[in-house]
Amino acid sequence: MPELPLAPIERLVRKAGAHRVSVEAAEALREILEDMAIEISKEAIELAQHANRKTVTGEDIKLATKRLQKSLKYPV
Repeated sequence: MPELPLAPIERLVRKAGAHRVSVEAAEALREILEDMAIEISKEAIELAQHANRKTVTGEDIKLATKRLQKSLKYPV
């Protein structure tokens, strides 16, 4: 079951410049964003654990995002 409501997703697409957003487009973006959020969170959790912390910080999220972006740009 999706975690993110569709209305904010639609607003984001409109903010990017769309005049209209189909339900299918909003649902597809929601699915992608949720998948990305889970992957970033998993990486951030590993970083926090490596630092012997139980709390995930904003810096963990930022670093996890950078690491995942780098791995996508330069696949092995």
